[in-house]
Amino acid sequence: MTDVSGHPPASDQTLVRRARDGDMAAFEELVMRHADRLFASLRRFGLDDAEAQEVAQETFLRAWRGLVGFEERSSFFTWLYRIGFNEAQRRLARRPAAGGVVSSELHPVEGIEDSRPGPSASAETEELRAALAKALRELPAELRAPVVLRDVEGLSTRQSAAILELGEAAFKSRLHRGRMALRGLLAPWLATS
Repeated sequence: MTDVSGHPPASDQTLVRRARDGDMAAFEELVMRHADRLFASLRRFGLDDAEAQEVAQETFLRAWRGLVGFEERSSFFTWLYRIGFNEAQRRLARRPAAGGVVSSELHPVEGIEDSRPGPSASAETEELRAALAKALRELPAELRAPVVLRDVEGLSTRQSAAILELGEAAFKSRLHRGRMALRGLLAPWLATS
């Protein structure tokens, strides 16, 4: 993959260093690279579109202001995700417990061929997706976050633990408890399908 000049695109690490030196274009490139994924992640944590947009903007603003303190012990996206997660938690704490988990179907990844199943299988998949979204909303935030980060977002245990500012053992414990709670919440649906 190359950029418009025919050169390979700069790494996040290179862009971070350039942005730290005041290169706004480098920071804008980081925003372009990570905005969609951050927005989709915020939606999955239970924010609606408007809230997710506001939190994403606040996240990038905080990242820009805090870039000089970013020590690069994690990837830029992990650091950004942690900021976004903390902002989302603050937003969710200020409102009644009623959020939604959004399917990646609403924010599809471009360039992937459509291999969707037929209508009956699609209906069953939609039912499962709705049951899963409802069950995730019912989980307490401390159990929902590990499940979303690891099982929905596909982040590694190390990345997920860093975002939640937990040790890996504590993260694994919460993830296990979250999965067990989710399984319990889905048991009635699984018994009828």
